Amino acid sequence: MARPGAEDARRAQAVAPGDGVPPPDASRPGPLRLAVLASGRGSNLQAILDAIARRELDARIVGVFSDRPSAPALQRARDAGVHAQALAPRQFASRMAFDEALFAAVDASRPDLVVCAGYMRLIGAAAIAPRSGRIINIHPSLLPAFKGLHTHRQALAAGAAEHGASVHFVTADLDGGPVIGQARVPVLPGDDEATLAARVLAREHPLLLATLQLFAERAVTLREDRVHFRGGATGPLQLSSNNAFA
Repeated sequence: MARPGAEDARRAQAVAPGDGVPPPDASRPGPLRLAVLASGRGSNLQAILDAIARRELDARIVGVFSDRPSAPALQRARDAGVHAQALAPRQFASRMAFDEALFAAVDASRPDLVVCAGYMRLIGAAAIAPRSGRIINIHPSLLPAFKGLHTHRQALAAGAAEHGASVHFVTADLDGGPVIGQARVPVLPGDDEATLAARVLAREHPLLLATLQLFAERAVTLREDRVHFRGGATGPLQLSSNNAFA
């Protein structure tokens, strides 16, 4: 999700994972504390809010943060009684300064997990390193295929027979962190970007919720750059048609 510059990389090497940021407490009772980063409409945020309200997800959103003060996601949060805060990047001298301010606000909410749900700004390596294994992102492709933007256009141009979404740990490699789970959809004859995007979005929400529930159960961790599920290393989990991981 982030491609660090030279200064970012130097800072990342100087910060050991966990330095200055309290690690999540796997034994702490109560719901999983989530901080959500969003830049746009907030449809994934709304799916999380709705699942929590239905008691289908054992979590609590402790803050929603954005790089766009006008993002509809912020109003969704306020409507749900959740703390919402925006920081404007142009008010900061550098990307690193913005990241430092953003994550100071995020850390103040004491999240167990940071969820990038439609957050469109790259996060620098210096912000990622001390939070390794505690930031995840949902990306609309079957990673490692079609990283970056316009993934549906990329899939159609490549003649892909299958497309989908992935939830992965955020690292300094753009959309390159270890993949936790995926949901697959067919690419149908006559599809355009809009129809394919809608089909993927319908699977994004269940994928994100199923993944977050695994975190709520303390069943997923990142160790030595590999995803561990219930104690054992695993490849990407696959979401089945009943919205559970196979």
